[in-house]
Amino acid sequence: MKKARTAAEWRRSKVTERMVSFSGGAGLMSKLGPLFQMEDGKRERHIPVIDCPDTVAAGKPFVINVTIGKEVNHPNTTEHHIKWIQVFFRPENDKFSYQIAHCDFAAHGDSVVGSGKGPVVTDHRVSVVVSVNGRGRIYALSMCNIHGLWESGKDLEVA
Repeated sequence: MKKARTAAEWRRSKVTERMVSFSGGAGLMSKLGPLFQMEDGKRERHIPVIDCPDTVAAGKPFVINVTIGKEVNHPNTTEHHIKWIQVFFRPENDKFSYQIAHCDFAAHGDSVVGSGKGPVVTDHRVSVVVSVNGRGRIYALSMCNIHGLWESGKDLEVA
């Protein structure tokens, strides 16, 4: 007889089923894909926008900037904000993606006095300096507290 799973075991199995490789491959690691929101051709304010050179020199540092939204800025209030941005690199012909950065944005104007009355607000922008040895794809993920997960990607060439 099969042993019943505890609530913790069931939750852990659900998290594992939703892991992603950002490679578009089949199998367990690609099940998170449908949970991501993608640009639909409108002026979307949730898309992580990746700004970096199209071609870089192998092993030489360069800057990756990620902002949220391009033509329209995302709100940054206690009620509606970006919680975090993550940046990954997947080398060409590699099975795995490698995390470059994870940035949490913790201050959204909240305080004991009331919503939007706090003394500090973080802006949802990330800059990171990296070097790569070969071409691949940079991925940026973001989490809006209301509208969920968003992703974008940019191919990177190496000269």
